[in-house]
Amino acid sequence: MSFELTMLAWTLVLALVQVLLPAVVRNREVGLKYQAGPRDAATAPPSRLSGRLMRAQANLFETLPIFAIAVLIVHVAGRENALTHAGALTYFVARLVYVPLYAAGVPFVRSLVWLASVVGIVQILVPII
Repeated sequence: MSFELTMLAWTLVLALVQVLLPAVVRNREVGLKYQAGPRDAATAPPSRLSGRLMRAQANLFETLPIFAIAVLIVHVAGRENALTHAGALTYFVARLVYVPLYAAGVPFVRSLVWLASVVGIVQILVPII
């Protein structure tokens, strides 16, 4: 398996973790009975941490399809090279670092890390444009 596909696989693992994190935190807030039920009744809004984890997850899901498609195109076209390797690694590491930064509410640095993930996608796209 190519390095880019490996980074895509690890990013999907990260996506699963990001699905579970807000669910676990929210479960502590509202209880298992509410979470397992139909959630018809109104409940308290998410805590600051739950909300941040939910938004970090949504943010990942905004760029993940673009990253995945770029990796697949590069792989199918046989255009993997040092730049696409660096781009895939940059994207994954940036997305990994982004989660605790967002959860902690760190401004500006979080935005720079997000920008780094976008640069990673661009690095993957360069050989196929």
